[in-house]
Amino acid sequence: METTFLHSNGIEALPQFLTSLAIGLLIGLERERNPSAKAGLRTFALVAVFGTLSALLSGKLGTTWILIAGLLAVAAMIVAAYLNAPSQDNDPGTTTVISLLLCYGLGAMVWYDLTRLAVMLAIGITILLYFKPELRGMTQRLTRRDLVAVLQFSVLTFIILPILPNQNYGPYDAFNPHQAWLMVVLISGISIAGYAALHIIGSRYGAPLLGFLGGLVSSTATTMIYAKHGKSDTTMEKLATSVILIASLVVLVRLIVVSSVVAFGILPGLAPVLLGGLVCGLIAVFYIWRKAEVASELYIPETANPAELHAAIGFGLLYVIVLLGAAWMTDIAGSQGLYIVALVSGLTDVDAITLSSLRLFNLGQLSEQQTITAIAIAFVSNLAFKLGMVAFIGGRRLAKWVAIGFAAMAVGVFVGLFAL
Repeated sequence: METTFLHSNGIEALPQFLTSLAIGLLIGLERERNPSAKAGLRTFALVAVFGTLSALLSGKLGTTWILIAGLLAVAAMIVAAYLNAPSQDNDPGTTTVISLLLCYGLGAMVWYDLTRLAVMLAIGITILLYFKPELRGMTQRLTRRDLVAVLQFSVLTFIILPILPNQNYGPYDAFNPHQAWLMVVLISGISIAGYAALHIIGSRYGAPLLGFLGGLVSSTATTMIYAKHGKSDTTMEKLATSVILIASLVVLVRLIVVSSVVAFGILPGLAPVLLGGLVCGLIAVFYIWRKAEVASELYIPETANPAELHAAIGFGLLYVIVLLGAAWMTDIAGSQGLYIVALVSGLTDVDAITLSSLRLFNLGQLSEQQTITAIAIAFVSNLAFKLGMVAFIGGRRLAKWVAIGFAAMAVGVFVGLFAL
């Protein structure tokens, strides 16, 4: 890019400067809302453009000192602003300082053909700045147990995972330590995101969102908790039903996401089956939601932190057991053996049999039809287990409404399966 610029009038660089301007305006828009910030909309926009200009000049002159000097100048400017005029609320301004330096760096990235990454980082930084109250509230609500769990999971993910052997072992070459733990990281990562969002958002945005986030963490735990509340409070009956159904619908979304990551090739065949259940379930949820009364209080499902060490290891062991069991049963009993494993293991956990089936599909030990059928059976089996739990905990009235939604999901899945 620098060579082209030397032999042109420079107008080709205009898109890069406009992108930097947009990045600065985006981050500056959030900082402008903060009364204590010494840099706002215009400052951030100018600093981003300055970063691109510095990178341009560094490339033209063949030296990095201009880029470094620009960064030091921006840092000195904003630090001096806070030293000369401290904020009334004694805000040291460290957030604004580092944000401004990041904005300068993003401007430089745009010039070095890293525009897409720079824009993604800018959006992420703005989100991080905007949700300061919620993030602070979440950290205050974190228990010592939650923090230890996150630290344990971080060690196992970023330290242990890279050194695990990426090689197949055991019967049928089905067990791969690195791949097995990677599946644990994938499922736990999705669950942790839902757990964090659930604690940040709380009950402010209504039951549908609580059902969605509860489903990300654990649809079974959410079902159990709302079955209790639906029985104890008649005004919560249909509302609890909606939350339970939405949590189970999220399982279908999870399966689509996980399948696209683990075995993208199966998605064209699997997606219609899962989407059939999703569409039919949404129709049932809409019907029940319209009949729901306005509840005086919304309950936040109290779920365990999915980052806890015993939860991660427990899922890893379950995944390996189901994986080897599915491979063995398929070998000795064909499709019927696989479907028996899916039926039994799906009662309490759909993820394990889903990931195991996808793993065997990737190894060429299962056909597409077998894999999709196993996942569908596991999902319907899980619905049956949760319906029994609702009937036992929440009573017949609540179970009747939940059964309508679960039956709609099962019908949608099987219609998609038979069509396949």
